[in-house]
Amino acid sequence: MPSSTSRPASPIDVEAVRERVNAALAEFMDGQTVLLSKVSPQLAPATDALREFLLDGGKRLRPAFCYWGWRGAGGDARTEGIAQAAAALELLQASALVHDDLMDRSDTRRGLPSVHRRFEALHRESGWRGDREQYGASAALLLGDLLLIWCDELFNRCGLPAERVLAAKPAFDLMRTEVMVGQYLDVLEPVAGDSADAGALERAQTVLHYKSAKYTIERPLQVGALLAGAGPELVDAYSAFGLPLGEAFQLRDDLLGVFGDPAVTGKPAGDDLREGKRTLLVAHAMLGLAPTDARHLDSRLGAADLTSEEIPVLRSLIERSGAADAVEQRIDVLMQQSMAALDAAPLADGPARSVLLALAEAATVRKY
Repeated sequence: MPSSTSRPASPIDVEAVRERVNAALAEFMDGQTVLLSKVSPQLAPATDALREFLLDGGKRLRPAFCYWGWRGAGGDARTEGIAQAAAALELLQASALVHDDLMDRSDTRRGLPSVHRRFEALHRESGWRGDREQYGASAALLLGDLLLIWCDELFNRCGLPAERVLAAKPAFDLMRTEVMVGQYLDVLEPVAGDSADAGALERAQTVLHYKSAKYTIERPLQVGALLAGAGPELVDAYSAFGLPLGEAFQLRDDLLGVFGDPAVTGKPAGDDLREGKRTLLVAHAMLGLAPTDARHLDSRLGAADLTSEEIPVLRSLIERSGAADAVEQRIDVLMQQSMAALDAAPLADGPARSVLLALAEAATVRKY
């Protein structure tokens, strides 16, 4: 089996897929905009918000892994339907982000107002009656649900042969179930979990697996493979490659959520600390700190009165605990596992192996 480093990935390979996915999303949104305009002109702010949220940014990681999972299984680059099927994953991601921002009370996404804040502002600027925060939350909840409905719609009518779509649908459905229950466990931990108990690391690992690792890379790869008619050997190989890579991706995200530059992340500095996220990074920090410091970190994470001046203090505690170094080391181990699995994967001939390597690096080698 050739090494995954045998051919450098061309940026054109990656960018061409991104452009195809963006075009598929734009075409889909054109149709949905016409549909909603026939319902009521009052829906124009909603369609504008969804169009901007979908088309003005995003890494398109999940569609990329779906597409290159399909290519690695022998899918023909000229087939149009795969771009639509892959784009359906971006609708799912958009739905998750709209809801995630609402649950986390995030003010921004990619440097712009989050959807619930956008509709709060619309309420205020329009001089409407009632509670603007409740209106913003209600709008975000409903629009996130609409995106979730649309992801199923686009996937089902992507244009690929019906038998292939049917074969991939169980993996597609499982992916959606996993991310939702992972999200629920993430919401549960800050209110019901004990950060100092022996199970905190295991619970954080479970959230990492289901909310992010499987959803971001493993399942999109498998969906793409099944759309191309792949057998169990390649589907299992994609799991061996995608799951550790997905873990490494989320661990890098956790580091960025605490130490990241807002110019890179598009979110306020220390946003995960403000939101009180009980990540694997935090679980390691609790174990590495003296009891007094651990209690202080635990009590201030996500506190309603947490100030900007406290963010550097909490960062310092996490750094002093050795947790950041431990997570960096874990990322290195996971990447070694993932790259070994990619080398051994029975991919079809073509650029898929090198492009998957490039995507892996893009997903995990991100700076603070």
